[in-house]
Amino acid sequence: MSGIPLGVLDLVPVPSGSTAAEALHHSIDLARQTEAFGYARYWFAEHHLNPGVAGTSPAVVLALTAAATSTIRIGSGAVQLGHRTALSTVEEFGLIDALHPGRLDLGLGRSAGAPPARSGEPAPPVTPVVDGYTPGGLRIPARFSFAHLLGHPRVALQQKLLNLPGAVPQDYAEQIDDVLALLRGEYRTPDGVEAHAVPGEGADVQVWILGSSGGVSAETAGRNGLRFAANYHVSPATVLEAAEGYRAAFKPSAELDRPYVTVSADVVVAQDDATARELAAGYAPWVRSIRTAEGAIPYPTPAEARALPWTDADRELVADRVETQFVGSPQTVADHLERLQEATGADELLITTITHGHADRVRSYRLLAEEWARRGRN
Repeated sequence: MSGIPLGVLDLVPVPSGSTAAEALHHSIDLARQTEAFGYARYWFAEHHLNPGVAGTSPAVVLALTAAATSTIRIGSGAVQLGHRTALSTVEEFGLIDALHPGRLDLGLGRSAGAPPARSGEPAPPVTPVVDGYTPGGLRIPARFSFAHLLGHPRVALQQKLLNLPGAVPQDYAEQIDDVLALLRGEYRTPDGVEAHAVPGEGADVQVWILGSSGGVSAETAGRNGLRFAANYHVSPATVLEAAEGYRAAFKPSAELDRPYVTVSADVVVAQDDATARELAAGYAPWVRSIRTAEGAIPYPTPAEARALPWTDADRELVADRVETQFVGSPQTVADHLERLQEATGADELLITTITHGHADRVRSYRLLAEEWARRGRN
């Protein structure tokens, strides 16, 4: 594939009736197969206390996947720095790089409970949005509010279990600075004490920042001249703001002389639109379980999804995610992805696909790769 590369973002989903062990085996198999299909990257997300998601530790899953693949770049999408230190992160990825040099992407993100990003409203995106659509036809829904989750007992419990007792959360931008200094071997305390991460120092990794808005993540990525991943699949309302905020803040670095962006999208591809819609039937209740703080449920079959109770409030809760999931034939989905790429100016696209059946998920990635290559886009 040439042109705009496609990558994979894997949450290690656990289908209903399955186990976390089976989900991990399926993810490693999917990495092998997408490597053969020509995908450029394979990233693992980090989530906790979710019965339907087994990707709790990107570094551990990456080590297993690195041993099962040979050419595809592998990485985190993302390590949540609110739950670990700069040193532990550099050491973990340094260990993997020591055995698999030159293939690793260190994607860094914030997490719930991290210090506030910044005050005030972000600047509006430069790309015009009229009646919820860009001029090219990309859907940009209304901004979703997570205010209902503030103070939720389950969210508070997650933070209690993930954060060290008595620890004061470090400023995210400072953590990024520490990660970069440790990788370069330039870490010094204010009074001049050195620290050297071995393995880790000098590791041949690409550092990425992941963000859903034009706030601190986009600004930190731009200020440090790092690669940036904007999350259309998490926050479609703010993807333009995120990409444009990053570019506005960008300063050339030793690694990059211009901004470099990948944009994520939720995708389900099948041989025709109707079959794809059937395979994607579990998506709305799965998103609902996340947004109610229940925790991602094991991914339901289409029949199980149709049997679940559903209200107008539920539909409103998940509307922005459902209407921005790209579902259909290879041609239909590739058209959507072209609109996403054109609206955001993405240098790459990051595809996340969840279906109940593993074979359906593999087929979705294969069909998309074939259509993307046919168009000469990848």
